[in-house]
Amino acid sequence: MSKKVVLLFAGQGAQVVGMGQNLPDQSLFAEADACLGYALSETMFRGPMEELTRTSRCQPALYVQGLALLKAFQARVPDLEIVAAAGLSLGEFTAHAAAGTFDFTTGLNLVARRGLFMEEACDATHGSMLAMLGGEESAVQQLAADCDVDMANFNTPGQIVLSGTKENIVRAAGMAKERGLRGKELPVAGAYHSRLMASAQAKLAAELAPLQLQTPRFPVIANLTAAPATDPTEIRRTLEHQVTGSVRWAQSMQYLLAQGHDHFLELGPGKTLAGMMNRIQAGTKVTTISDAATLEKAVEEFLA
Repeated sequence: MSKKVVLLFAGQGAQVVGMGQNLPDQSLFAEADACLGYALSETMFRGPMEELTRTSRCQPALYVQGLALLKAFQARVPDLEIVAAAGLSLGEFTAHAAAGTFDFTTGLNLVARRGLFMEEACDATHGSMLAMLGGEESAVQQLAADCDVDMANFNTPGQIVLSGTKENIVRAAGMAKERGLRGKELPVAGAYHSRLMASAQAKLAAELAPLQLQTPRFPVIANLTAAPATDPTEIRRTLEHQVTGSVRWAQSMQYLLAQGHDHFLELGPGKTLAGMMNRIQAGTKVTTISDAATLEKAVEEFLA
């Protein structure tokens, strides 16, 4: 089997209590606790779920677990060839750390601050999100315009997420039904990837500005553009504007598929990204590593 893979890293919402606790190498979790000054690993391993779900906790938790899974896999499959990487929202930061754009602790502090800034923005606004299932993209765009909400996520063909004030999202849900569209309000803390996150974007920009960023060792696909961001100035811009901009996940995967990549390695809890890929292009090979058991299975698969 070819050992050429594209890395995919999970985004907020994938977190589960127990994540990371059964991995053989716990060094990154210990390093994260020391760096952050609190026991993030305790929340990851034992919860409670309410604490792990907090934006300021789940973002660094997913970042650490994604990189711990990659480290464990590379230790067992040292000739793994990474040809590109992408991450859903928060996962884009994990992808950059994997590519060496910044080191582990720099990225950890960055995502911890990002999570805190977004949590503060959620608390200061009254926002929500609406998943649109099916329907033409043009019809969803018109609905968003009519209800003054933003297009937050282009997850798969037929799944677009809208984001905005609670009042406007409720109005959009009602109007969607009237227009024969299916919409489901999501149980989220706020309006991610919308203009309601503007304060978080401004604070994140201040954190990104002084950082010395390196050219990634392999292409990292930006959510904002669905294309690689390689120049440090462009990386800063895409990571900053991603906070209020649309996550173009479907387009990002279509870009990677068009480059001829045919094996993807999902690193994080669950199989959300594998499921999305199946709806983007059915039959695409995605190997998911989320814990010790799936790690062993993946190692056997790659070494066979």
